[in-house]
Amino acid sequence: MTDDLTNGLQRLKDLCAGDGERIDLLEAGFLLSVLGRGAPTELGPFRQHVTAMTDDLADLVHRRGATPEALSEVIARSYAYRGDSETYDDLQNADLVRVIERRKGLPVALSILYLHVARAQGWQAEGLAFPGHFLIRIGIDGARHVVDPFHEGAVRDASELRRLLRQVLGPDAELVPAHFDPVSDRDVLLRLENNVRLRLAKREDWSGTAGSLDRMLAIAPDRIELLFEAGQLNARLDKRRAAIAAYGRILELDVDADLRRQASALLQELRRGLN
Repeated sequence: MTDDLTNGLQRLKDLCAGDGERIDLLEAGFLLSVLGRGAPTELGPFRQHVTAMTDDLADLVHRRGATPEALSEVIARSYAYRGDSETYDDLQNADLVRVIERRKGLPVALSILYLHVARAQGWQAEGLAFPGHFLIRIGIDGARHVVDPFHEGAVRDASELRRLLRQVLGPDAELVPAHFDPVSDRDVLLRLENNVRLRLAKREDWSGTAGSLDRMLAIAPDRIELLFEAGQLNARLDKRRAAIAAYGRILELDVDADLRRQASALLQELRRGLN
């Protein structure tokens, strides 16, 4: 069955309803891919591919026992997934369908595959708020392991994590507990789609950027910063009704007085333009 665009944003919104801690990341990622392409896509083969990885890991665990290295042995070695360090900013690296076709992508896109396959084994698996480089944490039999999907699923110890941190924050940076705070599945998806938004904006593809913001708002309908950006960008594109909807939604939320005055003023200006 072909997955088309009919009600695609609503389906994405439905998938991401609730507290956002646990979402079907694979299906949401596929929806983002279909919506971003703007064309129907047959997703059956891609679902089957991920199921095959899941089955292969289950078989390996049955034969050798549960270890985080088994995860990388299947995904990175058997299926040849890796980070794309050569063309890192390529939009394809944030498109889950293209990541599967090309076997390479951004850290967060690869992490969705790792998280899905790990959770299918009944393991605890979550994204981490590590600075500058998306990592995941796997819990197996009470032990927790930090895994780096971009670097072929390497299991990172404290010294390696400190080295990664210093590449981002400088030579004096030290690991602190906040670097290992888990992120919700909602924020994993937002991070994936934000990579698309930033790359489209860099190209000055403002219509595409507005579409990406629509997808981010389907994931997180009440994020104030996204609503403000959607209002500003849609006003710039002369999509006044969409801009009015964004600012109107801000006024329905619990925001501080200054933000409320700013949104109200912009909303009034847009409404005058419709008359």
